Amino acid sequence: MSNLGLPELLILIVVVAVIVAVVLVAIRIGRAGNRSSSVPQMRPMTPEELHQVVTRLTLQGRQIQAIKELRDFTRLDLPTSKAVVDGVAMGRDMWSHPAMTRFRPADHDALPRTAGPDLATRVRELKAAGREEQAVHLVRGETGMGEHEARTFVDSL
Repeated sequence: MSNLGLPELLILIVVVAVIVAVVLVAIRIGRAGNRSSSVPQMRPMTPEELHQVVTRLTLQGRQIQAIKELRDFTRLDLPTSKAVVDGVAMGRDMWSHPAMTRFRPADHDALPRTAGPDLATRVRELKAAGREEQAVHLVRGETGMGEHEARTFVDSL
């Protein structure tokens, strides 16, 4: 390297400068491409859509994705979001959690409620999906039964 003369050194500096310039241009083009209007922009979810997404993901056994969606919408911390999704998995309404009151739609209480499946049906569905522990938690949460009684109820179905 010490044998390089001035012309060789200048050529080396120019080559390095051209490479750096090409990389910088490529980075700038990549960033501009991400802001392109050809990429459809996601519109924000409404509270009703959030409720549907969280409920659907939870019922599909995709609690982690449900927690992520909930956190993206509400900016709640991880333990609170997990508690909300766990409540949904046990059959509770997402809006019943105290942390969700500020996000609840104004007309939520005025909406007509459709009667859902009874407790036994929901427990059978959880058991069929291999989620017996959640079935026990559901029974305990809705009936106030102790662990042993709830487990006996779940096992009897």
